[in-house]
Amino acid sequence: MKNDLLLKSLLGTCAMVALVPAIASAPAYAQEQDAETVSAPVAEDETATLQTVVITGSRIRREVASTSAPVTTLSNDVFAERGLTSAADALNQITSLVPQFNQAAGDGTSSGDGQQYAELFGLGAGRTLTLVNGRRFVTTSSGLGDAQVDANIIPTGLIDRIEVVQAGGAAVYGSDAIAGVVNYILKDDFEGVELDLQYGDTEQSNYEQTSWRLTAGSNFDNDRGNVAVNVEGSSSPIARFSDFPASNRSRITSGNPDDTGPDDGIPSLTEVMPAYFWNFNGNGTIYNAPAPPPFLQTTLNGSPIQFSPDGSIIPYNPGNIIGIPFAEGGDGTRYSDLAGLRTGVDRLSANVIGHYDLAPNLRLNAELLYSNTEAESIPQGYARTVLNQTDPALGAIMFTASNPYLTDDAIASLSAANPGFAFGAPLWLSRHFYDDLFPSNIQKNETETWRAQLGLDGNFDAADRNFYWSVSGSYAEVSGSQRVWDANVSKFNAAVRAVDDGTGNIVCAINADADATNDDPSCAPLNPFGAGNISEAASQYVSVMSGQDYENTQFDFLATIGTEVYQLPAGAIDMVLAYETRREEASFTPLEANQLGLIGTGTLEVPTSGDYDTNEFSAEVLVPIFGGEVTLPFVQEFDINGTYRFVDNSIAGEETVWSLGSRWEVVDGVTLRATQSRNFRAPTLNQLFAPSTTVVGNSGFDPCDADRIDAGPNPAVRRANCEAEWAANPQYGALAGFQDPAENFSVTTIETGGNANLRNEVSDTTTYGVVFDNFVVPGLTVSVDRIEIELTDGLSAFTTEDFMAACYDSASPSDAVCSAFTRLQTADGTNPAGTVATGRTTTFNAGQINFKGEVYYANYGFDLKDVAAALTGDITLGFEATHVSELSTSVTGTTFNRTDDTVESPDCVPRQRP
Repeated sequence: MKNDLLLKSLLGTCAMVALVPAIASAPAYAQEQDAETVSAPVAEDETATLQTVVITGSRIRREVASTSAPVTTLSNDVFAERGLTSAADALNQITSLVPQFNQAAGDGTSSGDGQQYAELFGLGAGRTLTLVNGRRFVTTSSGLGDAQVDANIIPTGLIDRIEVVQAGGAAVYGSDAIAGVVNYILKDDFEGVELDLQYGDTEQSNYEQTSWRLTAGSNFDNDRGNVAVNVEGSSSPIARFSDFPASNRSRITSGNPDDTGPDDGIPSLTEVMPAYFWNFNGNGTIYNAPAPPPFLQTTLNGSPIQFSPDGSIIPYNPGNIIGIPFAEGGDGTRYSDLAGLRTGVDRLSANVIGHYDLAPNLRLNAELLYSNTEAESIPQGYARTVLNQTDPALGAIMFTASNPYLTDDAIASLSAANPGFAFGAPLWLSRHFYDDLFPSNIQKNETETWRAQLGLDGNFDAADRNFYWSVSGSYAEVSGSQRVWDANVSKFNAAVRAVDDGTGNIVCAINADADATNDDPSCAPLNPFGAGNISEAASQYVSVMSGQDYENTQFDFLATIGTEVYQLPAGAIDMVLAYETRREEASFTPLEANQLGLIGTGTLEVPTSGDYDTNEFSAEVLVPIFGGEVTLPFVQEFDINGTYRFVDNSIAGEETVWSLGSRWEVVDGVTLRATQSRNFRAPTLNQLFAPSTTVVGNSGFDPCDADRIDAGPNPAVRRANCEAEWAANPQYGALAGFQDPAENFSVTTIETGGNANLRNEVSDTTTYGVVFDNFVVPGLTVSVDRIEIELTDGLSAFTTEDFMAACYDSASPSDAVCSAFTRLQTADGTNPAGTVATGRTTTFNAGQINFKGEVYYANYGFDLKDVAAALTGDITLGFEATHVSELSTSVTGTTFNRTDDTVESPDCVPRQRP
């Protein structure tokens, strides 16, 4: 089932049309020293075309608009023009980036930790590299996770522009630049004082947002130096689905039972609105057995029943049941109430940036950043429902007539509904706990970031050449925390086993013995029957703070040197050499409750840390073949460029990546461009070193089960592999009719942890397109680029089910895959031989992603005097669109899931207007 409450936040073919400033419409002004500017098509501008600069996606100084890869830019004017308050808001204006709103996903999960990450083309935020002034930035996301940078901490008052390389970039910048690169260019010559105050609210007056920004800067020492200070903050509250009519519709889509095939003209999906979970609610629905089928609901006088807040038994309307767990309408839990819609975020940052010219050809530059982000979100909360059948300790709550919280009337009604209840037979309570179980139902995340960078850059003459160079070093620390109240499972189960101690006092029972008192003097009995009946003492007893602390540190040193190595008739051959060394460290410390396994399935979370070093060398060359005085018919300019990068990672090992590109100006104003590149992403510390834990659960779908042996992407291969294994293990018995109980019951011992044998994931990327710049129509620039990305050896999160699928669906399965799970060699009295006995959950190099799409750009600027002599001023119109023609992903490399032209990646989704 799919939920489209948040359809507007998804990636698809997206178009944006705006008056000044349009996306990528502002000319990229040259900066001789440290700036890196965009190569997106721009209108002709004397400032832009007469100077050479460093372009994002390349370290060679060249003219703007001369890159062979598609790059788009967003100028700083967009913040004032559209009232944007963060860099994340600005990224949402670029159609190739998946919008980020601190917003709950369509599956009802939490709205997140308040961080917002750049993600190009829906390939995952870990595959988009973030830079600040062309340099790497420390990972701000949790612990050992993907290398992601929160866009909220970038100082908006100092942003000069944001440049986005659409596809690739690893040859120039290193790991993670698979989908592309986002580069924040900061102002380096700010003068004056700028104050920005904003206040916003909705028509319902229920979502107040405030932001403020103060930026001040000045030149000094006869303009040899400049220093600028920026302090800014913003605040936005938590939003619930129920706060807004559109999100409160509680809409999902479900399979249409009337659909008979693709050619019947009947939609395959049908709308369900409002959607409810009929299996549980906040009062507690009642079942004869701890399983979700409707016929197991306890009924009285022909109607299912529930508790009311006063503890009495009242009818329960499950609504129009359309399957498990959804219904249309009814008294269940409304889908839109499952979690909060948007995370509340309070952001504060302070920045100092400056430079000083030590000599005419030597500049010292420095950056200092501090940021603090506090976020509050509403998680799904604690539930004990019939939907959880794998672990009785976490499933529906069993109760009997001896529970002293049951009123006499309730016992009489329940006994009438199920006569065995009066004689000690149990019933089960299926309930979602809202605001009455824990001291608070708010999850809090806090992230604090420090970063300092110091650099030198300049140029010198030697051997009849001018060399331009730079060295810089940065050190950064990130500390983060997550806190949320959860239930101590053992204490909760003790508290709900309430008994009368014989003197009229309600106390906790010992284990399952309902006739003895609990020997824990602090145990406070809990009344689960009906909303609002949990005492403060019971809440305090069962509640435990869960969460984690994490720290990330990064040291990065980068040195580059470039020059014109040889003069050709069409121009100079330019080359840049670069060396970069980086050390990354991360630590993850679960809170005590997590370490002791007091919550959830009882998994013992272990404090973990890891680090790696990387040394990287790169060489980039630009060779002009035609240009200047050297031209041919239909060849005004033609150049090729290439980059080679060697990486030595202390954990992942050595990797080489490259890129090759070309530009061909056919006639004035018409340019063809193309690139081919190999890019990579190194495994993260989490993927390598996640702590090892062991739990007992179900194995997931078994390909050799009778229900699935003739399915999958290669049914014949699957059957042949299963038959071969059964033939090699006759003790399994007959394969025909084999049913694996591990699919549905917790019988498999599953090891979860990192994988120290991971390799880099790699991608082959191709782009090609055409640019029309002032061709036929003065002031009009149009570009169209095709982008194709094929990723292999993807770093995939594998479960036992994935290992089995990869093993049996492959014509040549690897030992590493097939040895990740084992089967019972002999029956254990409950489960037959052949049952999946052990399994593994970890990261594995097997995933594949295929992306194909186009990015479209148009920019038209004209003087109003050209329209009417009495008018003054300029107007710029911009258009940008991204079309996804294919986005198919595979965890195992065997079965692909296409999400283009779906709810996840619809064919066309207009962005919300700022």
